[in-house]
Amino acid sequence: MQLKIWYRLMGLCLLLAITEGKLMAQTSRTINANSLNRSSTNTDQYSFDSQGRAVKKDTKNDSLQHRDKYADSITIYYRYYDSTRNRILDSSVSDFYNRYPLAVNYHTLGNYGGAAQSYFFNPVLKAGWDPGLHQYDPYKFTHENTKFYSTTRPYTELTYLLGSKAEQLINILLTQNKKSNFNYSFEYRFSSAPGYLKTQNNSHNNFRITMHYQGRGKQYESFFVFLSNKAAASENGGLQDPKGLETLALNDPYELETRLGTAGAASRNPFNTTVNTGNTYKESSFLYRHHYDLGKKDSTVTDSMTYYIFYPRFRIEHTFKYASNQYSFSDNAVDTANYRKYMGVSFANSTNGLSFADKWKEINNEFALYSFPDKNNQSQFLKLGVALQNLTGVFDTNAISHSFYNLSALGEYRNRTRNQKWDLEANGQLWINGLNAGDYSAFVSMKRELGRNVGYLNLGFQNVNRSPTFNLNDLSSYYPLNNPTGFNKENYLRFFAHYGNPKIGWNLHGEYFAVSNYIYYDDFFAAKQEATLFNVLHLSADKKFKLARHWNWYTEIHVQQTTGGPPVNIPFFYTRNRIAFEGNFFTNLFISTGIEIKYHSAYKADNYSPLMGQFFYQNSYTVNNRPEVAAYLNFRIKSFKSFIRLENLNTINPSNGFAFDKRNFFAENYAASGLWLRFGVWWNFVN
Repeated sequence: MQLKIWYRLMGLCLLLAITEGKLMAQTSRTINANSLNRSSTNTDQYSFDSQGRAVKKDTKNDSLQHRDKYADSITIYYRYYDSTRNRILDSSVSDFYNRYPLAVNYHTLGNYGGAAQSYFFNPVLKAGWDPGLHQYDPYKFTHENTKFYSTTRPYTELTYLLGSKAEQLINILLTQNKKSNFNYSFEYRFSSAPGYLKTQNNSHNNFRITMHYQGRGKQYESFFVFLSNKAAASENGGLQDPKGLETLALNDPYELETRLGTAGAASRNPFNTTVNTGNTYKESSFLYRHHYDLGKKDSTVTDSMTYYIFYPRFRIEHTFKYASNQYSFSDNAVDTANYRKYMGVSFANSTNGLSFADKWKEINNEFALYSFPDKNNQSQFLKLGVALQNLTGVFDTNAISHSFYNLSALGEYRNRTRNQKWDLEANGQLWINGLNAGDYSAFVSMKRELGRNVGYLNLGFQNVNRSPTFNLNDLSSYYPLNNPTGFNKENYLRFFAHYGNPKIGWNLHGEYFAVSNYIYYDDFFAAKQEATLFNVLHLSADKKFKLARHWNWYTEIHVQQTTGGPPVNIPFFYTRNRIAFEGNFFTNLFISTGIEIKYHSAYKADNYSPLMGQFFYQNSYTVNNRPEVAAYLNFRIKSFKSFIRLENLNTINPSNGFAFDKRNFFAENYAASGLWLRFGVWWNFVN
């Protein structure tokens, strides 16, 4: 049945997209990397009308304004927060995961929106205060992935993805330059996944508002970011009897009982975000960064027009951040027998159920001074600063407010040379006093362009010394039941190297970790520390092979190895391959269709503790899965993009009438779904 629906959707999408391509009158124009710096200056020759359209400035005493020849097109680029490099939008359709929030190297526990974990060794490399709950991080909006846009026309991007069992994802992006020196954007993402098992519904709401302003004299500049993330994720603890998947009476796993949640009938509702058993995490933050530059003013006059230029030599910067975080677990129908049987813990029966939470408020002020040694290279600077962080925590253990603070010093040096050959970055931060005194982080990266035909090489290292996360403090509601005490600071030393050759399509990457005082969970409610130093090596390679005129093979291979017998289980081998038929047909039609295969070697995958919100180490259950197979059709016609995927073809079971019920497992008692259909539309508009 799903195969028939898939074919119909393919035909319908192609028909709609081709019609849209014929009717669309506007075209979009993006800029290449060589013109980005020039474009950021040339916007001063335009003004903007009430609709945000670019209008060329008229220097003569004429009552009429003349439209620029590009008035019906768009020039748009962006840069990430805390970055000086401009980037262009990606319009490719070859890889679905370029637009899917969850990265390809992550797995869930069977349902989108649930706790997610990478197949690779991926510790948290951030020093300082940390609440310690990260299982929903891959779905969040963060300051690091915030984009600040600059556009000559209002730009809108709409995303809608529909999956089996009423799964859906909606994303809306609006950005506009109200004036040439002021841009604002709004982004909203909503996801809902009721799941194929009981007590598995997950919902995420993400908001982001940004503003970027630069004064006419180019001496004052400000950045504003508002973020809000809410994760509402039901937890079922896995199946009570995974073997029941092989003998389903109604051929629907929804009939099986789970270890947590109310037994009996339940209903799937994509609009029901109520969590009766599970986690609700709310995080919101307000950030304002502004600076004032001192330097040299200059101007250029061409064709009776004057362009004002400013060369900063010294900068004064202030960053203010306010954040409010709440992490809670609740079970409104505590089944003491199941907790005792499956997790080895007893909770007293309560008419009010089980509930606990940690609540935080953070105020952070950072002051920094910059020096620009070369006035003609704004990508070279030295930064020195100090940060004061004030924290207030309220915990269910006593409901009393506790205050903490952190004082840290920071420094940074960046230099992207004017000939674009070298790109250097070094930064560090030391926590001088307060809750996390003695923490530090250091990062150094050196990138060298080796030549147009040779590619580039990037080398670097990172060292992080971090305090135990606050959920291991006895004040926290998430404090482990084994009452761990005396944990030392974790230390991570990471070396990395990357070689890329865009001309031949090769990318080689390696990273090496040396870890000491590693903190981990080894049970549902127990945390431990591994004092012995251990190492992790991760090597990877990816390349695009040309098989024929329209046939391409994309492959990536990862190999991981640990030494020293650490409490870390990761697959030794992981690979992802796509065999794709691709090309540009009928002028505006771009197609990529084929088969995608993902596979990892057998390994003892971590189990998961729903109450503690932690993946934990185990050494008894081995995950040995079939390769994951998906068929896909991606295409683009002008601004219309569509993605259709039929996933988990590997679950086909010839011994059971070719039903798709031979499921993989992500962890003990956590099974993947059967055949899964996803249909997505990405559509952008120029107003």
